[in-house]
Amino acid sequence: MSLLSDARNIAQRDPAAKSTLEVFLLYAGFHALMGYRFAHWFYQHKLFFLARMFSQWTRFFTGVEIHPGAPIGHGLFIDHGMGIVIGETAVIGDNCTIYHGVTLGGTGKDKGAKRHPTIGNNVLIGCGAKILGPFTVGDNVRIGANSVVLQEIPPNTTVVGIPGKPVKQEGKGISSIELDQVNLPDPIQQEISQLVKGIEGLTEKLEKQEEECGKCPNKLCKEETKEN
Repeated sequence: MSLLSDARNIAQRDPAAKSTLEVFLLYAGFHALMGYRFAHWFYQHKLFFLARMFSQWTRFFTGVEIHPGAPIGHGLFIDHGMGIVIGETAVIGDNCTIYHGVTLGGTGKDKGAKRHPTIGNNVLIGCGAKILGPFTVGDNVRIGANSVVLQEIPPNTTVVGIPGKPVKQEGKGISSIELDQVNLPDPIQQEISQLVKGIEGLTEKLEKQEEECGKCPNKLCKEETKEN
């Protein structure tokens, strides 16, 4: 995919973009992607010093640090971009969206080992999210802002919270082009709601039991109930 195609893709997906030319000249996310493409070419040709140097120049001018060894698919949209870190063994699929402050970080110190996450296709990663470890994030996943993801995520799932908790989106694929970081389910609130429903159910049962005991003619039963 050419750099011009990358710019057109961003212009189509960002409602703030007025033209492809504006993206090409003024968008730091596009500049970071452009710098990465050059650095990655050097890396593939084993010119590691030049690759790293180009990567660091890009980081200085854009605030986005992408290791030149990380494979990235086509159609990546880096929105705003500042503070993004993508590690060496991270993999990013096609048509993904990454907001500012995101980290695709690694665990472990073994050289040559897989240390960073693999991101599937059509994934949206909200601002400030941290994805740490050598696991897979499935296709059509949405990760809410400031979430911390530490384990594998199945496809078509929304993840929010610290640590990130998945919420299945049954029967509906999620497209990263929607760019929706607000209308996300809250798994903690859902668990609280289930607890409240359980307490309400127990309260109703106790009330019914008290009514039945009140109607019971057995005095001994009533006295035992009061003692309990």
